[in-house]
Amino acid sequence: MSLTQTHLAHLPETLKALQQTDDRWATLRQAKGTTTQTISPVVTTDDAPLETIEYDAVIVGGTLGIAIAAALALGGFRVLVIERGLLRGRDQEWNISRHELDVLIELKLLTPEELETSISSEFNPIRVKFGKTELWTEDVLNIGVNPVYLLETLKQKFLTAGGTLLENTGFAGAIVHPNGVQISLQPSRSLTARLFLDLMGHFSPITQQARNGQKPDAVCLVVGTCATGFPPNQTGDLIASFTPIVNQCQYFWEAFPARSGRTTYLFTYVDAHPDRFSLTDLFDEYFRLLPEYQGTDLEALDFKRALFGFFPCYKSSPLQPTWNRILALGDSSGAQSPLSFGGFGAMMRHLGRLTVALSDALSTDSLDRQGLSLIQPYQPNIQVTWLFQKTMSVPIHQTLDPEQINQLLADVFSEMATLGDEVLKPFLQDVVQFGPLARTLLKTSLARPTIAFKILPQVGLGALLDWTWHFGNLAIYSLLNYLLYQSPESIEAAPKGDSLQVAKAQYLRDRTRDAWRYGSGGDYRGLE
Repeated sequence: MSLTQTHLAHLPETLKALQQTDDRWATLRQAKGTTTQTISPVVTTDDAPLETIEYDAVIVGGTLGIAIAAALALGGFRVLVIERGLLRGRDQEWNISRHELDVLIELKLLTPEELETSISSEFNPIRVKFGKTELWTEDVLNIGVNPVYLLETLKQKFLTAGGTLLENTGFAGAIVHPNGVQISLQPSRSLTARLFLDLMGHFSPITQQARNGQKPDAVCLVVGTCATGFPPNQTGDLIASFTPIVNQCQYFWEAFPARSGRTTYLFTYVDAHPDRFSLTDLFDEYFRLLPEYQGTDLEALDFKRALFGFFPCYKSSPLQPTWNRILALGDSSGAQSPLSFGGFGAMMRHLGRLTVALSDALSTDSLDRQGLSLIQPYQPNIQVTWLFQKTMSVPIHQTLDPEQINQLLADVFSEMATLGDEVLKPFLQDVVQFGPLARTLLKTSLARPTIAFKILPQVGLGALLDWTWHFGNLAIYSLLNYLLYQSPESIEAAPKGDSLQVAKAQYLRDRTRDAWRYGSGGDYRGLE
């Protein structure tokens, strides 16, 4: 028996699910060329208008969609949420920083008391470790949110506000008409809406069709457990690496105290090459290295739950609309950076922006591809992180110094820490800003002038040139955002015309402002 089979033998359903996920990962790896499979269309179009429209918005995928649904319902829109199973949070906490949860109060989705009840664990400090280099900080991803309580509370707010929920209902297909979308469900049923929001996740059939079965540009593999029996420890690890490059990849760890034990993850960044190993292989490595990582014996641990998955990443993200009246959000759109596999944090960061933008789109009927594309704009601060992901991964046939990635990250983060929290903390929360990044790169290159010569052969000249383009755009977006908030009247002047024209023009200006703000990281509020 493998280490995974041995230590998870008491969780047979988990082992079965792991094998199913591994089969899917194997299918993705073995696909030839740039596409993964032949895609069966689930979305078609019809030029005939619908006679009746039942809902303003239909959201498929309630785990991350229920917050948006509740906010829209509170705004007076007719909203339906469709969930394949029961709309219930998992037992494992979602880790996030406290300030990122403020949006739930601002949108009146939770009261301050309900927010506090949703927090099941809180700890400090939290560590960043590469090789022998350790940095400590506080108040970054140090909050554990109870998804069961949070989703149930949001669900009740949604229903109280007049929303409709269909559980144990699957999505079958959609037909886009000039004035709405006809949605087919399983079991046999159909309904209509002005706007269809896809929050079915990375493997949404709509997303797969929109991407034409494209093979991902990178993949994050993740395995982990929640267990009891660890030595007492109320600190966390945001990212830690203590081994050299192994199996053509660098292993990274996360660890968080949880209400029912301690959660530990092992993750790595890879491509989808056929020679990459399986999730089960990575889980075997997890169990092999966990005693060294956490300073304990495996036999002392009681594994309550196991967690695993692979998260595809696409350079063409966020995904732009392919059809009128259909918009992918959350993991379906790839809205988070390729460094992150936590969709909850990305959703909280953008929840306020998305709520306002979707409300405006519905109010002004800006529901064609052009109007909806403004809600998922190009964000240079996400695109620049692709180079960082490449420096943390190893091409399948490339030979690197076994300590190159650890040493690079130790050097960069050490310089970042000397520049202070205003540089370090946003980056640790997946928010890249031009000023802090430029200061970090300048300081690192001056202190370690040979670092670029080590990176270039690893990432390639093409990736570096692509990064330079996005870094330049990040500077432009930062300047535009700065000028906007220095002289807000420059964008506030409304044009003359009928009320709908004025509203649509305002919609365009507001979405442009959002693009500059979020695309530059100007939305970050963690140090306020």
